[in-house]
Amino acid sequence: MATVGTLFSRQSAPLIGVDISSSSVKLVELDRDKSGTLVLERCAIEPLERGWIVDGNIEKFDEVAEAVRRLVKKSGTRTKNVALALPPSAVITKRIILPGGLSDLELEVQVESEANKYIPFSLDEVSLDFCVIGPSANSTGDVDVLIAASRKEKVQDRQGLAEAAGLKPVVVDVESYASRLATSRLIHALPNHGAGMLVAVFEVGAFTTSMQVLRGEDVLYERDQAFGGAQLTQLIVRQYGFSHEEAEAKKRSGELPYDYASAVLAPFVESMAQEIGRALQFFFTSTPHNRIDQVLLAGGSAALPGLIEAVSQQSSFSCAVLNPFEGMEMGSAVRLTIAARDVSLSLQPLAHTSLPNSLPATITGLLEDGQGQVLAALAVGQSQLLAHISQRSARQLALAPGQAVFAHIKGVALVR
Repeated sequence: MATVGTLFSRQSAPLIGVDISSSSVKLVELDRDKSGTLVLERCAIEPLERGWIVDGNIEKFDEVAEAVRRLVKKSGTRTKNVALALPPSAVITKRIILPGGLSDLELEVQVESEANKYIPFSLDEVSLDFCVIGPSANSTGDVDVLIAASRKEKVQDRQGLAEAAGLKPVVVDVESYASRLATSRLIHALPNHGAGMLVAVFEVGAFTTSMQVLRGEDVLYERDQAFGGAQLTQLIVRQYGFSHEEAEAKKRSGELPYDYASAVLAPFVESMAQEIGRALQFFFTSTPHNRIDQVLLAGGSAALPGLIEAVSQQSSFSCAVLNPFEGMEMGSAVRLTIAARDVSLSLQPLAHTSLPNSLPATITGLLEDGQGQVLAALAVGQSQLLAHISQRSARQLALAPGQAVFAHIKGVALVR
């Protein structure tokens, strides 16, 4: 018999989410305050070495399990219940129509019978689950049901990683469905709550970029493409002769040669924008649609300088970075670490900008570094922030201690 009951389960808090990708493992713990606002209580990230996870398959179980243990310790969470997700490549999904009014047991029997038609291996070898979507639009009295199946060893690998870190896996979702749930909250913040809008979401991973076109809760199109942030690391290796590990570390820290922006980053950004443009064109040629209302970019490479502008120019559509923490409060256990090079300043709020985070601030000090740069110390509420800007910009803005400004943050790394 197939195992029914994990892939679409939804449990009440407390619950942490752990994301396992080819380059890192990440942990997030959310809560709600008395007003119902989401609060980011804890988050952490732990890098993985190349080859530990390949194409969604865990090749080095012990090493990844140890990384998950470090991740949990780093986060400081005491919550044990965890939600995990499988890559879409490991899951077979199918939307079917079943008679309405069936009991849960009758639904399970019907789902297993239907699943036999679509799953190319024995049901004894799979974990199977289903979700009743609602009344069928095309068949009166029937309901639409989404079934999902994955080989048991794929599910057990994820469960084993969690258990090795002292966690209790209670939800095993599908990555594409989990990201869709997270995205829907942010689409709701678009004009008219995103009603009727066609939104193309590109989730840029290390090796693969996943594209989904959404209209409300409907998925009109989805496709994976073989490009991602790891290609930038490879370009750094070739350009400067670093090892892969050195290149990845320097890419994350920003400690790269002076010509990096022009010799490596700019060509890569242009290439990525072209890939996204080609993906959109393929969507137009293979569907009846000929427009997109909004392009949203997610993932580690989404905030690369110039990418938003390049995608907008390449596609002629509005583009923005999808910030999953937008609209959330930060819990006391979370600390923001923001590199000074990722902060720019203005005297007025900026409109029509790709920078996802802008904060009112007060200058508390200015220090020239002797290399044409000025380090500005800022007070943002009860927090301190640094901005690295050119002396020319400082003179043009006539910056001085005590002055009110707006700090615009290009990228944010959240660590505990």
